[in-house]
Amino acid sequence: MSKPAVICLDLGGSFIKLGVMDAQNALTILDQQNIPATSWTAFTTLVSHMIAQHQAHFTADSPVAISTAGIVAPDTGEMFASNIPAFHQRRLANELSAILQRRVIVHNDADCFTLAEALTGAGQAHKVVFGAILGSGVGGGLVADGRIITGQNGLTGEWGHGPITLTEVEIDGETLRLPRLSCPCGQKGCLDSYGGARGLENLHQTLHSSTASSIDIIKRWQQQDRQAQQTLQAWLQLVGQPLAYTINITGASRVVVGGGLASVVPLIEALDQAVQGYVLRSTRQRLVVPGAFAHHGGMMGAALLARQRHG
Repeated sequence: MSKPAVICLDLGGSFIKLGVMDAQNALTILDQQNIPATSWTAFTTLVSHMIAQHQAHFTADSPVAISTAGIVAPDTGEMFASNIPAFHQRRLANELSAILQRRVIVHNDADCFTLAEALTGAGQAHKVVFGAILGSGVGGGLVADGRIITGQNGLTGEWGHGPITLTEVEIDGETLRLPRLSCPCGQKGCLDSYGGARGLENLHQTLHSSTASSIDIIKRWQQQDRQAQQTLQAWLQLVGQPLAYTINITGASRVVVGGGLASVVPLIEALDQAVQGYVLRSTRQRLVVPGAFAHHGGMMGAALLARQRHG
C-alpha cells in the first residue's frame, strides 16, 4: 500500500508556502501567499483555501506537516511565535486539525531543516547532525539516529541566544574589545547579535563605523577589501568558537548550514577551517558544510517527521 501524499506548509513571518511530498518523498512547491500574521481567522481561512485550491494533489488521509518559526511546547503543543501573533500561544496543531479535519503535526523550522539534511541531505550517514541556521539571525537544531532531539522546553540546539559571544577578538595581531549588544530575546551578548546576516552588519558597523549590507561585506571580503577582511576575521572567531563548543558538547560529526549565508560557499569553507582549529578533535573530512536544502529544507523535514509519526 502506497504512502499518502503529505501536505507541507512553511510558516514564516512574511509568507505561507504550500507543497506536497509524494510517496517517493519528492517535494513539489504548489503555492506561496503573504501570511496574515496578526489574525487567526484570516490565517486559518487562507490555509484552508490554499489546500482546497490544490486538493487534486492530496487524498482524504493526507496529513498536514508544518515547519514554522517559533517554539512548540512539547507537553502542550502551545506555540511561542511572537513575530506571528496569529497563532502565538495557540495550540496550533490541535486547533488547525479540528478546522481542516486532517492530522496535523507542527515543528520548529530549524529542527525540520536538520532532520531533512540528516535523512536525505548533506548529513546522511552521520549519527549526530547539528543544523546551524545562519540567516538574518542564528538558530539551530539537533538530530541523532535520524530523530529530532527535543528538549523539555521545546528548545534544543539553540546556540544563537544566551550570553555566549566573545568580548575580544584578534584582528591582524591586535586584540579588540567588542560591546555586548542587547538582543530582541531580552538578553545581552547573544551570538545572534553578531552571527547572522544582520549580525555581520552590526559587527562591521562596530569595527569600522561603516554601514554596509551583509551581501556587500561578503562581496568586498572576496575582493580582498581590508575592512571587510577584518570584519570576517572577527566573524569567524565569534561564530567559529561557539560552533566548535556545540560540536564538542553534542558529538556531531557533521554540521549542516542553512539560511542565506549558507549559499556563500567560500564563507562556509572558511567557517569549517576556523571550527577545525577550535574543536577538541579535528578531522580531515569537512565538519561544516552547506545544507543541500537551502530553500525548502523545513518543509521536507516536516513531511519526513509526519512520515515517522504516521507512516
